Amino acid sequence: MASSLVSPSPISSFIGNKKSLGSSAFPSTSQIAIQRCKKQVSKKIVSVMAPQQSERKPATTGSVKTGMTMTEKILARASEKPQLTPGDNVWVNVDILMTHDVCGPGSIGIFKKEFGENAKVWDREKVVIIPDHYIFTSDERANRNVDILRDFCTEQNIKYFYDIKDLGNFKANPDYKGVCHVALAQEGHCRPGEVLLGTDSHTCTAGAFGQFATGIGNTDAGFVLGTGKLLLKVPPTLRFVMDGEMPPYLLAKDLILQIIGEISVAGATYKSMEFVGTTVESLNMEERMTLCNMVVEAGGKNGVVPADSTTFKYLEDKTSLPYEPVYSDAQASFLSEYRFDISKLEPLVAKPHSPDNRALARECKDVKIDRVYIGSCTGGKTEDFLAAAKLFLASGKKVKVPTFLVPATQKVWLDLYTLPVPGSGGKTMSQIFEEAGCDTPASPSCGACLGGPKDTYARMNEPKVCVSTTNRNFPGRMGHKEGQIYLASPYTAAASALTGYVTDPREFLHNKRRSPNSVCRLDRSARLTAPTVVRLASKDRGVFLAVTWRLTLLRRAFEN
Repeated sequence: MASSLVSPSPISSFIGNKKSLGSSAFPSTSQIAIQRCKKQVSKKIVSVMAPQQSERKPATTGSVKTGMTMTEKILARASEKPQLTPGDNVWVNVDILMTHDVCGPGSIGIFKKEFGENAKVWDREKVVIIPDHYIFTSDERANRNVDILRDFCTEQNIKYFYDIKDLGNFKANPDYKGVCHVALAQEGHCRPGEVLLGTDSHTCTAGAFGQFATGIGNTDAGFVLGTGKLLLKVPPTLRFVMDGEMPPYLLAKDLILQIIGEISVAGATYKSMEFVGTTVESLNMEERMTLCNMVVEAGGKNGVVPADSTTFKYLEDKTSLPYEPVYSDAQASFLSEYRFDISKLEPLVAKPHSPDNRALARECKDVKIDRVYIGSCTGGKTEDFLAAAKLFLASGKKVKVPTFLVPATQKVWLDLYTLPVPGSGGKTMSQIFEEAGCDTPASPSCGACLGGPKDTYARMNEPKVCVSTTNRNFPGRMGHKEGQIYLASPYTAAASALTGYVTDPREFLHNKRRSPNSVCRLDRSARLTAPTVVRLASKDRGVFLAVTWRLTLLRRAFEN
């Protein structure tokens, strides 16, 4: 895609790459045109056109002397300041603090050391503790971590502790949820305009709800447990405008891989990443969560999507607490602005060993793989499994490599066994996965996304090649340090499972959508009725064979 630097206002149209974008989803450096900007703040355009600006709602924080971005407004409210600018250091009141079994014990230890063995947390209803990382394992140290969480929550009378005691049957634990970032949303802890901090780098997922959400360390979490406050530096904001109709073979994972490939894993270091545009507005909440989930892979402090009717609808049965969304002012200053015409984008992967090692899926068709992994906070939500099931259904084929399915939460696991897949005649996702030869869906957890103990389900204990819907592909991330991980969307992961190679999902998703020319040729063949074939056969056996072959192709096309 072409890119350009222009003055912030007005935004001018720019066509930098005159070649068809069907041949490539992104340009080489030589294809980038740069124009000097007179103003200090610049906007970077990545597009083949200047899309229409969507209408922005007015700010809800009262009169504004100088325009502020969403992130600046949220932090201004949380710090009780009328105005903030990037670089300001402010004490922020925290709405929700989340921790889990990996970082929770350390955070608790720091809290007790600094505030006293008998100290109480600042608000027992604002602390959310979710075991999810190293759960279904016989590792004694991992099991001990959950015990430490349980003892602390009992001592502090923590309201939201999603405990698990029976490791042999997760369904016997009604309080257990699974992956923290998905559970936070499902249990109503994500609300527009609020500040949510968590001891996990992918806490930024919650920014999909129009809130400030970021990961913090154990020391910071120990301080928040005791005070409910944290000193934060206000980040500058990068704005990503995505417009155009989303092609049916793309998912939000492709969008964020495109962005990370464009700006690199350091391109948003300690910056807020704001996502807007008609494409973003068309995404459901789980896809928006995928988008925000991986901003940390670009170094981002937080990711954020403006709350809208889709957000409010999702929250209707999730929370009864009041919330007040905020939106960037029209005159807000952005460090840079990137524009993408998503209608031109192709399915992507991130090759080993970095999330910014972007490539077209079709360019990696010769890469032989050993396994496929569908799961994690990034790619283990209901919509992710639904996408994989749709592709398996469209193909009618069986997988050629082991395909591991790890639902993020108990709710997602239940959805696999109860929600019918559209166009399947009532089949559930689990039925389609079984027919395709996938492994039985595992107990909900983080699973092998970050390796874990050696007995973790689907962990890469040998140097294998894996296509995964997870978020990181660094050496050793999923287990073996010599393993190779190709990050991909659920569509691409499912397509790759069917071939045993990295595969562009269009090879299967287009089966039901033949090109117009192909359909026309098949329609002409359809006019040849059985009596016609018989008459032709009596005159010329060669003609008969040719016609029957075309009829066979027609039948197969309609069966697919």
